[in-house]
Order: sequence, then C-alpha cells, then structure tokens
Amino acid sequence: MKLLLFYCPEFWFKTFEKALPEAPDQEAERTCREAVVVFYQAEAEDVGRESRVIDKWVKNVKWLAGKFQTRTVVLHSFNHLSASKGSSETAAFMVREARSRLERGRFEVHETPFGYLNEWKMHVSGESLAKVFKEI
Repeated sequence: MKLLLFYCPEFWFKTFEKALPEAPDQEAERTCREAVVVFYQAEAEDVGRESRVIDKWVKNVKWLAGKFQTRTVVLHSFNHLSASKGSSETAAFMVREARSRLERGRFEVHETPFGYLNEWKMHVSGESLAKVFKEI
C-alpha cells in the first residue's frame, strides 16, 4: 500500500468518467474543508496482509489529522503511486474497512467515487508536515 497524505484547507472533486465498467453509475461533486486527503494505491503485495495494512493506514491518517486538529478525511484511489497494482476488489475491500474504522473513531469520511476518474482542486497547506508519503 502506498499513501500520499495532504492536509488541505480546501479540496473539491467531481466525477469525470467511469474507469471501471463494474462501478455503479454515479455523479458526485463535493467540497471538503480542513481535511486530510489520502491518495491511496493497493499493491499486489497487500494480499494476505490486508488487516495489518489497514491498521497502519488508519493510524497514519489519525496521526496527521491530529497534527492539524481535524476530523475530516477524504479517501481517493490513485493508481499512480507504484508499479505494483493490486486488484480493484482488494482496494475496494481495504478502503471500506479503513473508512469503517475511521468512522468508528468519529471521523467524517468522504470518498471520491471508486472506479471513476475525477476532477479535483486542492489547496495544500504550506507546512512540511502537510505533505506525507507512506509505504506500508
């Protein structure tokens, strides 16, 4: 799993085009403020260690959210972080679990539509800590 985390005073997204034929038809547009935005990519090596990966994923998100005192998280599938590609099924399972764990921790969690290409605009805070890359 690769994670690219940003602290964003503002993040906007809108569905653009379906990339996975099996994805449900949907259109979405949302602006989130004071959010930790997580670009994630499931890798082939994540199979069989999903629980450990999800634990670390959630821990990293909570850590960064704590640094900026926010309870808002945006999850965005971004298959450009690694040459190793996990299946869409593995990624979908892992993001559902990560979302569930974050919501149980009282985070407000938003997702860009999985299986879609999306437009987005983001304002990333200037602090060094506002941009974090993690390999799990």
